[in-house]
Amino acid sequence: MNVKPHWALVALLLATQTGNAGEAKHGHWAYTGREGPAHWASLEPGFATCGKGHSQSPINLAHAVDTALPPIDFDYRPDGYRVVNNGHAIQVDFKPGSHIRIDNTDFELKQVHFHVPSEHTVDGKRFPMEAHLVHADAQGRLAVVAVLFKDGANNAWLESIWPKVPAKAGGNAKLPTAVNAAALLPSGHDYYRYSGSLTTPPCSEQVRWLVLKQPVAASAKEVAFVHDAVGQNNNRPVQALGARTIQQ
Repeated sequence: MNVKPHWALVALLLATQTGNAGEAKHGHWAYTGREGPAHWASLEPGFATCGKGHSQSPINLAHAVDTALPPIDFDYRPDGYRVVNNGHAIQVDFKPGSHIRIDNTDFELKQVHFHVPSEHTVDGKRFPMEAHLVHADAQGRLAVVAVLFKDGANNAWLESIWPKVPAKAGGNAKLPTAVNAAALLPSGHDYYRYSGSLTTPPCSEQVRWLVLKQPVAASAKEVAFVHDAVGQNNNRPVQALGARTIQQ
């Protein structure tokens, strides 16, 4: 489906106020039951792409083509000011100032949210958790950097926001100290790239996905905390790759 840039921008602006990227003010949806992923497309007309799209996310990252991808130019600052529990994910909102540069275009960081377990898989392997760093350019086009988490030691970035994470959906709290998304990134920035979609309704396509290859560590306790704050697994099932190519 050909998604116009202005629609992606509208979805994102609503999302930064009320939920994940793409969670505009639509009807209820969920991760299980009659409002779960298998039924998203039928919940309302605006969600049709969730079922009819040909470039949906997440996917299994396998058989990537070597294409000498250019590096992602990260320019992150301590702009993360608020943590939100929107009922679908734990999210940190960012003020303007942090960017990445890709395809000779600047994309501003809007928010970071978490999925437990991971949404993307690598050669069929699923990770305990995945962070999505959601960016938009001046035309509203989206670029999402995904960071995968492996079992390990406590994660200092996560520990810095946990005391303020609302225990119930609908809550939000200002962070006492602004956070820098750079501290959430692995030391290596090699990545997989493909064209996909939002992983939540309305599942809008034409999203640049940049999935970092090197995972970062988080403790089982931290992963459980994210899960329990949302109250459920919040990962969309892997979608068909179709005719798309995964680059690395």
